[in-house]
Amino acid sequence: MHRPDEWWRGAAIYQVYVRSFADANGDGVGDLAGVRSRLPYLVELGIDAIWFSPWYASPMADGGYDVADYRAIHPAFGRLQEAEQLIAEALAHGIRTIVDIVPNHVSDQHPWFRQALDAGPGSPERERFWFRPGRGPAGELPPNNWKSQFGGAAWTRIPDGQWYLHRFAAGQPDLNWQHPEVRREHEDVLRFWFDRGAAGVRVDSAAEVMKDPALPDLMEGRQPHPYFDRDEIHDVYRDWRKVAESYARPRALIGEVWLPDPARFARYLRPDELHTAFNFGFLTCPWDAGRLREAIATTLAAHAPVGAPATWVLANHDVTRTVTRYGRAETGFDFAAKARGIPTDLELGRRRARAAALLSLALPGSVYLYQGEELGLPEVEDLPAAVIEDPMFHRTGGADPGRDGCRVPLPWTGAAPPFGFSANSQGAVGGTAGTVVAEPWLPQPNSWSELTVEQQAADPSSMLTLYRRALRLRHSEPGLGDGTMAWLPSGPEVLAFTRAPGFACVANLGKEPVALPAHRQVLLSSVELTDHLLPPDAAVWLRSA
Repeated sequence: MHRPDEWWRGAAIYQVYVRSFADANGDGVGDLAGVRSRLPYLVELGIDAIWFSPWYASPMADGGYDVADYRAIHPAFGRLQEAEQLIAEALAHGIRTIVDIVPNHVSDQHPWFRQALDAGPGSPERERFWFRPGRGPAGELPPNNWKSQFGGAAWTRIPDGQWYLHRFAAGQPDLNWQHPEVRREHEDVLRFWFDRGAAGVRVDSAAEVMKDPALPDLMEGRQPHPYFDRDEIHDVYRDWRKVAESYARPRALIGEVWLPDPARFARYLRPDELHTAFNFGFLTCPWDAGRLREAIATTLAAHAPVGAPATWVLANHDVTRTVTRYGRAETGFDFAAKARGIPTDLELGRRRARAAALLSLALPGSVYLYQGEELGLPEVEDLPAAVIEDPMFHRTGGADPGRDGCRVPLPWTGAAPPFGFSANSQGAVGGTAGTVVAEPWLPQPNSWSELTVEQQAADPSSMLTLYRRALRLRHSEPGLGDGTMAWLPSGPEVLAFTRAPGFACVANLGKEPVALPAHRQVLLSSVELTDHLLPPDAAVWLRSA
């Protein structure tokens, strides 16, 4: 039996990328006041919790994932008091708050790193990080052959001749998690936000925190891996679990765990570690019935032995938007395969995204919805190079198009940019209409005039209406959310399953219509149905017979 306060087991969680959600002061950058002004929208959408991408003080070398101070809010977003207000106001609406923690690294502007640079080689301050002398006759070569996730070497040399490790951008020095001060500091950060009402934390790059202290070269087949999924990391999350469970209402720990091995993945979800983890096998899976069936079955099988709920996610702030991806010949997602100029059939992609929404919302466990997916927003693939900020783009010389295309500010109202994103623009919340406002930090396509919240709220066939209806049913149907499922007999291109009591979901990924199974009522369909047939690239929720 699960405790009634384990809300994370079946929650619908909405990811807010603050910078691009809503701008209350008209400077072109989203902020906490903008989120507060749009809470009624999120209430009507029907979500249970908001996961906020990092909102902390940061120089924004990597979209806020380079944290300079966990106890301060980025000035562009607001102040700490506003974050506390937002957490409280959201909870008053029945919406919990999840904050982002980035344990692998901090910003190069973090006080610890500035102290380390000033203190010099061999100092205690440098022991919190990975400073090492270089190789070669004059130390001119990096200490090992590790590569950055964003391209290039994972090491940067400083004027005194030492190098420091950064598995991501140069502005994100990796922390040394063997150091007790690093562990204590992060436990204090957890308490800081839990004390302010946060209901949980999302742990960024959760499997990449620990490093082999010898820092050996990365070689094919080397086990254990020198920086990925090392066994020592589990002691860290056991300590974090103790912190989370020290509260009268336990807080949730949610991991970003990119692991291909289901058994290794499940180790992070043992009863004394993380509560849930993102399901990237499902997110990256192509629009293929056999592959999706396998991903679903593998996910449920991996979670069952540890008693953890599965999670389902179609998109986030790092991956190509669903409508665009599902409209391509290759519908899966792989960072290595990202490129410019890939043809996309947006009409087909939107049809599949609608079906995928019903499929994911019907599966057992919790579900994550990235802002703008409920509007069917496509990836913006023609951003000018001059406005792109993502280090993935810059460190690869533009070979990787980067992730800013899925981070373009949301369209709320009106017929032209900024579509109500900024206060004082047409239809925006707060301010006086007609005042000149700053351009959004990333430009919005003119074609988004058909995709605004205002347009879709009035359209019974829109993506927004579909999500609102689905999330409403997810709350009212006792068989949805946490629980079990059972596959129904179906053809190879169909995914069909039941959720007790009396609920069925059918998704047709084939090229021909299929007959619906026996049922008493159609609860919701991604397309209009005729003659009891489910068309291709469509899904339906049924009251089973």
